[in-house]
Amino acid sequence: MFAITIRRSFVNNILKTRNLSTLAQDVRSDSTFRIPLIDFSNFRNAKSYGEKRRVADEVVNGFKEVGFVYLTGHGIPKETIDQAFSQSAALFRLPAQTKETIAWDDPRANRGYVKIGRERVTQSADAEEIAALRAQAPDFKETMEIGRDWDPVWKNKWSQEKSVPGFKQTMLSFFQTCHELHSIVMRSVALGLNLDENFFDDKIDEQCHNLRLLSYPAVQRSLLSKEGQARAGAHSDYGTLTLLFQDSVGGLEVQNPHTKHFQPATPIPGTIVINAGDLLARWSNDVFRSTLHRVVAPAAQKISNTESMTPSRQSIAFFCNPNFDTNIECLPTCTDALRPSKYDPVTTEQYIVGRLAATYS
Repeated sequence: MFAITIRRSFVNNILKTRNLSTLAQDVRSDSTFRIPLIDFSNFRNAKSYGEKRRVADEVVNGFKEVGFVYLTGHGIPKETIDQAFSQSAALFRLPAQTKETIAWDDPRANRGYVKIGRERVTQSADAEEIAALRAQAPDFKETMEIGRDWDPVWKNKWSQEKSVPGFKQTMLSFFQTCHELHSIVMRSVALGLNLDENFFDDKIDEQCHNLRLLSYPAVQRSLLSKEGQARAGAHSDYGTLTLLFQDSVGGLEVQNPHTKHFQPATPIPGTIVINAGDLLARWSNDVFRSTLHRVVAPAAQKISNTESMTPSRQSIAFFCNPNFDTNIECLPTCTDALRPSKYDPVTTEQYIVGRLAATYS
């Protein structure tokens, strides 16, 4: 009960703070930095354009100033999220040799199991530099990557049904649920950018997304003490939006765009953390921020006079992407005579596959 009271107080303080000052003012200082908390039910249940527009402006303002928002009232039942976490944990408990039978092997497919140490997320796009970083300080996590299951070329890699009963159906259903929320959030983005509400609908309808299950095993603190070592290094995401479902352990940190210092994105029960990715920033001519973030180890528990152990952590990320053949070029409301387009057009596939190919060994 005490923990629940603290969490409620934390949420209430965020809501009160939001009424005292503007987000643009708050993010300029580390002491007042905050990720806005937005009740998205007011958009989902809106009866008028004005009601939708108020929420849309909050969402867009959050992506402009921070690049991140907390979304409550998102419409995904707690039971649905809990089931996805339960099935994810069951998969990662399988023996290593079983998981290796469904190993990730192609950046265009981007499907399958990725063992600890194989990935090194970073802002670099240079394959040799990333390889050196990976050798020095690989990300201490394992993941499972799942794409759309009906793709005519690239197939998901599923463990045998008996290994984790119900896993495939749970994840396919969760994939669809996340896509539907993504579509609605993108409608709020469109309104907030003075575009038609359905502007993005036919640019994201092929569901070229990536559902990533993440497991951060308990680890001795000394193994995370090397220079540059983290559970997941500082990086931005590649697509339009990322929907992040956190457990209660924490560890996600977001860079304050103004001070460049990392600030904790404390888990808030019932919320989803949503951030803008590289392609949405590029589409918006950098009106939106694709903000750097990382995962660090939370407080460790002492196990001897010289060693301590960090707790295990789970999260689920849904990386939302435009259709692979969508041409990402400056949106019409994000450029004018004083703000020319900053980027050459690029397709979703060209950008994302290139980044993935350099990230993995």
